[in-house]
Amino acid sequence: MDDGEIVVHGRAGDVVAMSMRGGRILIRDDVGYRTAIHMKEYRDKVPVLVIGGTAQDFFGEYMARGRVILLGLNLADKPHRARYIGTGMHGGIMYIRGKVENWQFGKEVGVVEMEDEDWKLLEKHVGDFCKQFNFEKDEVLGGKFLKLKPVTKRPYGKIYAY
Repeated sequence: MDDGEIVVHGRAGDVVAMSMRGGRILIRDDVGYRTAIHMKEYRDKVPVLVIGGTAQDFFGEYMARGRVILLGLNLADKPHRARYIGTGMHGGIMYIRGKVENWQFGKEVGVVEMEDEDWKLLEKHVGDFCKQFNFEKDEVLGGKFLKLKPVTKRPYGKIYAY
């Protein structure tokens, strides 16, 4: 996907947003395995994926750029299910609302502090998501968000190069 918008009024399957380079996808419910794998930006295009539910394993695997927002609206107080979140991630930002444990993250990502620009991005895209699917924006944005970023731009550099 290079541009435009896709709106899914339900659940999406595996490998959603694979190699997405621009545009936006809004998904009301859950996604399957390997969602947002190898997302990247192209010139001035920044892809955005907003998911209302939760994701399966390898969420954001090898993510190179872009923005992913996982809201967990259907979890109540249960944690997200995904394991290996951000494995191999070397660019981009993931925002996760709700409960997630450190053991669920790939070793290539770390939790960092939210900044003003992050809240502006969430206000825009979560606001549009809430309007599209009839959720209360202030309630959704009032939840706890984690910001994940890669800890290195070359997570496997020592394996394949010297």
